[in-house]
Amino acid sequence: MSSGECASINIIGAGLAGCEAALMAASFGVRVKLYEMKPVKKSPAHHSDSYAELVCSNSLRAANVENAAGLLKEEMRRLGSVVMEAALKTSVPAGGALAVDRSEFAAYITEKIKSCPYIEVVEGELDAIPREGITIVATGPLTDGALYNDILSLTGGEDLHFFDAAAPIVTAESIDMTKAFKASRYGKGGDDYINCPMNKEEYLAFYHALIEAERADVKGFDKEIVFEGCMPIETMASRGEDTMRFGPLKPVGLIDPATGEEPYACLQLRQDDRASSMYNLVGFQTRLKWGEQKRVFGMIPGLENAEYYRMGVMHRNTYLKSPQVLSSDYSLRCYPNIFFAGQITGVEGYVESAASGMLAGYYAALRAMGREPEFMPDADTVIGSMALYVSDPNVTRFTPMNANFGLVNPYPGRFRGKGAKKLKNAAIAERSLHQIDEFSGIIEGMRINK
Repeated sequence: MSSGECASINIIGAGLAGCEAALMAASFGVRVKLYEMKPVKKSPAHHSDSYAELVCSNSLRAANVENAAGLLKEEMRRLGSVVMEAALKTSVPAGGALAVDRSEFAAYITEKIKSCPYIEVVEGELDAIPREGITIVATGPLTDGALYNDILSLTGGEDLHFFDAAAPIVTAESIDMTKAFKASRYGKGGDDYINCPMNKEEYLAFYHALIEAERADVKGFDKEIVFEGCMPIETMASRGEDTMRFGPLKPVGLIDPATGEEPYACLQLRQDDRASSMYNLVGFQTRLKWGEQKRVFGMIPGLENAEYYRMGVMHRNTYLKSPQVLSSDYSLRCYPNIFFAGQITGVEGYVESAASGMLAGYYAALRAMGREPEFMPDADTVIGSMALYVSDPNVTRFTPMNANFGLVNPYPGRFRGKGAKKLKNAAIAERSLHQIDEFSGIIEGMRINK
């Protein structure tokens, strides 16, 4: 079968990974049946009926290709990613990062899915993976119930999980700008953040209130298996009095115009929508009870009377022991017609999830068309390195991981002196994008609307 016109696949889940997979496969003329439980049912972390909902931060992290997350975004952009297309059209100021208006972002992708003639959306919850045909499971880390049990029966897997959290969002008009100020760290990106400075006395009062505050009950959290990249602020505080000052409350690169000096500690708030009406508390993921969030966070100068669009929440994330069960094309070794994509595979982060969906969609579509892949990106690229990491049987202590240059093949050249790391990362990026352009050419040659 040389074209996708008679081929079809199933995709379960219309999150970032599922949407990328669906649109990748559909671009080859492959018919997609996309199962999505919204609006019939929502997980505890989801609020809207839109697909590709961003449930935690509105930031897609660094934009520079000399950073692994930034390079991954450029790889995806060149491969025709809908997530990158949506992000660039709905971006909001965020210094050196790429952040989006989350409502506009999800609406853009939802429209792309609903308007695609090759995609049929089936609303409702599935309790098992279809055994006939080719299926991509992109149900996310909140997968539970009968479908979760079916996945375990297929993989023989353990109940692997960690806990993830989302930061609160406050109204812009409720921030006291007589105490807060606008600036980006080291002046990069203009006045993109609102900053709430604290002196030592204010910081210590906040610190003691935070570590003593009442936490919401989260089943199983007594073991505190948390993802280090999205740690609850109270967990971070419990590690030491100054830990937050080297994390989300670090003051370096910021000058308080009221004093002309660097504050003792400083909270940054990032714009969450294009109308500049909502700001999220950067790095303030939390499981404090809602009343405690208002009380304790209200001790931060500028947030005394803050009004909340959304309180911080915590939820349990589940992932496969992927190195034991997945191949590098994201298919199950024991059931090659069943693929997985997104955070359930152990890739961590919005962009990483979407990237895995792109590859899973590409490989699943080829299988439906009866074709072998002409090209598989390798560990010279970020997108390829993640696929190889989650499928490497030599990884015995598997944990979810963001994109990073530690997964990418080392660059053979040596760089010395000032700026050596930047030069090395730039060389890695150049090598990666050369391979990605070759891969992109193959994909473009397969698309039905060239």
